[in-house]
Amino acid sequence: MLRPPHTRYHRLFVYYLDRRDLPPIEDPDLIGVWIEDESAILFFHSDRAGLVHDLCQRTGARIIYQADLDYRDWEAGVEITGFTTRFLAVRPVWEKPVPDRRDRAGIVVDPSVIFGSGFHPTTRLCLETLERVMVESGTRVRSVLDLGTGTGLLAIGAAVLGADRVLGVDNNPLAVAVARKNVALNDCGDRVRIEPADLQTGLPEMAVDLVVVNLYKGLLLELFARPEFWRAKLYLVSGFLPGMEGELLAALPDTGVRVLHRDGSQQWRLWLLGGKAER
Repeated sequence: MLRPPHTRYHRLFVYYLDRRDLPPIEDPDLIGVWIEDESAILFFHSDRAGLVHDLCQRTGARIIYQADLDYRDWEAGVEITGFTTRFLAVRPVWEKPVPDRRDRAGIVVDPSVIFGSGFHPTTRLCLETLERVMVESGTRVRSVLDLGTGTGLLAIGAAVLGADRVLGVDNNPLAVAVARKNVALNDCGDRVRIEPADLQTGLPEMAVDLVVVNLYKGLLLELFARPEFWRAKLYLVSGFLPGMEGELLAALPDTGVRVLHRDGSQQWRLWLLGGKAER
């Protein structure tokens, strides 16, 4: 995450270590530690080879891989910049708010180094569909569950659009920390809660008005196969490509789940599903 004196991301110095149980790292240039399986990926604003070498000496860890990247390369060549939807104006923390004659609600986000930084086409699709459901259709959505919340943008967006109670969950400790920071930046902690959770070992309470699930195909298939997943009224599902739709459609339960809306942006697709609890 961004901490003084840093105000934005330029270069990323990345160190991939073969163990996750590391002591706390106190360094002003540390962006965060990404935990993945039994490994830890350390991100810094500047070269910290000496610090990481000393850390390895103390813990017995080994550097599997290291890199010096431009932040845009980490974001697949995309410049992270503000964007608008019909009712929202989203910007990264390093951009100043722009006066908006359409009176959109503003959201500010520190995207950090979380995959799915919040500025991906699927995220915009999800925000636009949230607007369709929560504002344009007149559907009353009081409770929202955001599975794999990442930066927390969709959870925050749901609260800004009118949800009373939003829970965002993620199995990545860095994502949880970043999402909690973004909730605080947008002053919506009274409506949005961020918690750690591993969806492959258990689900939070699914009996909500709307579930947002912007994840990869393999995990979507796992979730679709679990009866306890289908307890919500509505599901906003994205994170898949056109060639994956057939397999995902075939994985939907035989009864009680309906495709209410389909949309796409660039090569990505989105569904709005009516769950069994909708009827």
